[in-house]
Amino acid sequence: MLPGRGRNGRVVLRGRVSQILGIRTSILGTRTSWTPVGDGEFFCPGCGGDRNYQRLTGRRRFTLVGVPVLPRGETGPVVECAACRHHYGNDVLDHPTTVRFSAMLREAVHTVALAVLAAGGTCARASLETAVSAVRSAGFEDCTEDQLSALVEALAADTGRVFGGPCDPGLAIELHEALDPLAPHLAATGREAILLQGARIALADGPYTPAERDALATVGAALTICSDDVTRLLAAARTPS
Repeated sequence: MLPGRGRNGRVVLRGRVSQILGIRTSILGTRTSWTPVGDGEFFCPGCGGDRNYQRLTGRRRFTLVGVPVLPRGETGPVVECAACRHHYGNDVLDHPTTVRFSAMLREAVHTVALAVLAAGGTCARASLETAVSAVRSAGFEDCTEDQLSALVEALAADTGRVFGGPCDPGLAIELHEALDPLAPHLAATGREAILLQGARIALADGPYTPAERDALATVGAALTICSDDVTRLLAAARTPS
């Protein structure tokens, strides 16, 4: 039977073509040689946890029967997980590790608590108790009322600000330094939760003062919460649950 005629002929011909293409594919190919240029720990999206990584750059070559023969250019750099061996772009390193994220969250809650207490002006016991509860829940388990009160007094002495006054530039900078790096890694509910914790501290000893509202507005801005949502959340915090 001539090639291409009849059903069986077509099957045989296609089979031979596939075999020929398979042989050519196995003869010609590319290979990448990876060179480590750094390492560290990162949050692996594939594993879903903190893992070690290597940062790699690669050189590609054409291969003939598996043997490198001609350079094809460079590739990478990439980040390779030491556990799953998957490769990721360098932007994966922008995500904090679980350990780093926990530390950022602790510092954020602690800074917000100090800012609201300083704005309140009195460090009333009810406010201190609420602040200590929030800070402990964030991870500072040994935090005490005396510690927070002393830190608020030290903050006032360092900045020269008056208790109960508007949120001064120095304190605003501290809030932004603590909250700006954290905000992109929090969902909207997480950012709102931090603001609400500050609101509860402010409300523990009575209604908001203008200084407390000013401090909480700065917290909301640092957390990229729009002003309308800040107003809504502060109003919601006043409503008993």
